[in-house]
Amino acid sequence: MAGGIPIATHSVEGGFLTGRKLIYPLALVISLFFLWGFSYGLLDVLNKHFQTVLGVTKLESTGLQVVYFGGGYLVFSPVAAEVMKRKGYKITILMGLTLYSLGAVMFWPTAHFSKPGNEKASFGGFIVCTWVIACGLATLESAANSYAVVIGDPHTASARLQFCQSWNGVASFIGPLIAAKFFFSGTNANNLVNVQFVYLAVACAGVAIAVLFIFSKLPEVSEKMLNSSTTEENFAIDEFGNEIGSRPLYKQYNMIFGFIAQFCYVGAQVTVASFFINYATDNAPFTSAEASNMLSYALITFTVGRFFATALATIFEADFLLMVYAVIAIAFNAYICAGHGKAAVGILIALFFFEAPMYPTLFTLGTANLGRHTRRGAGILVMGVSGGAVFPPIQGAIADKANTRISYVVPLVGFVYVLGYVTMHWIRHGFHVMRVKGTIDPVRSASVGVIGGATANVHYDADKLEPEHYEGHKNKAEY
Repeated sequence: MAGGIPIATHSVEGGFLTGRKLIYPLALVISLFFLWGFSYGLLDVLNKHFQTVLGVTKLESTGLQVVYFGGGYLVFSPVAAEVMKRKGYKITILMGLTLYSLGAVMFWPTAHFSKPGNEKASFGGFIVCTWVIACGLATLESAANSYAVVIGDPHTASARLQFCQSWNGVASFIGPLIAAKFFFSGTNANNLVNVQFVYLAVACAGVAIAVLFIFSKLPEVSEKMLNSSTTEENFAIDEFGNEIGSRPLYKQYNMIFGFIAQFCYVGAQVTVASFFINYATDNAPFTSAEASNMLSYALITFTVGRFFATALATIFEADFLLMVYAVIAIAFNAYICAGHGKAAVGILIALFFFEAPMYPTLFTLGTANLGRHTRRGAGILVMGVSGGAVFPPIQGAIADKANTRISYVVPLVGFVYVLGYVTMHWIRHGFHVMRVKGTIDPVRSASVGVIGGATANVHYDADKLEPEHYEGHKNKAEY
């Protein structure tokens, strides 16, 4: 899941790593991506399990998503960024692993003292545990995304970060597979015993990785670079000689509407996954264990969909491609609201494929043509993750009052807004279907950064650039 806040990054002390020297530090960073992908995969499963064992309503169960995305990623990321600025990457990563392991260990006593009659108090305890884990994950994501960029060659930073993030997707579908076996099978379906053991194993994994980081000699950001405030940036001009993005930030309307689209998309994505097991068990003849397995298949579909869309983006314009994906997502979501049985669950799984590329594409479209506001605007786009804390309670309330099937109208609203935004973007930028060569070619500034899991480049739409100035920037990007 995307998260974090804007982080300026610099070259590591002694220069970036290459070849075999890069393998071990990169493997440690990948382990961090794996940890939070696995935790996110378990989160959606716990919704249904707590409904069964603790007797909480669908609305109450969404408290897990509220504290995860709102209390953890949205609130704690600035704290993590400040620690990283003052203490460096290694200390920040160790802090994140400590919080992560502490939250996971706290699941044990909370589950142990869960007795008939104190279910609501127990659920409150699990909310606190989830919040501590989310704070740890927000810290790890803020540090790991940035560290993956700075330890290697800046020219391959984007590819290196994408490779690390792919392990996030791999881990996300392992969580539901484990839950199907240990949470929903036999006598485990009505108790929290195996929840204790699964999260104890999670805590042990966090501690083991922390030990590796403690005894590993990792390159750190040079103090000289951290204290440097001189950053050379060259901004493009349009055909009238005006600097692109020179207007005040509050007048960057594309960025503002892009933020709303990102907010709606993240809210829709989280609700689609959070109520998946409820939908499969309420609206089709599946057990909780079978539904948990299918959630894993849906998350695999999501991962495949992101890679497939990446390939298509080399052929088609990003806004046109996302417009097509949004139309299909709306059609599938509408069927999910009206359909019944196994076919409806199959369509729900297919929906994951078409929502997969929306976050990175909306991020790119929303931060284009911001010029000197790029970093701040990108930070605002990342704040769209807060949609994951707002949409689930709304859907949970509808599911309690009506049913889970009808409640899927909530993500439908989100996808409709996304369609409206990308359609207007496509119209305003010339109705291009096939990708125009050089349109999405980012114009690099002198420094390389990371923002919310994406390399922070100042980039422009080709139709906004004055031709000679565009060629000058393009040549500089090929240094």
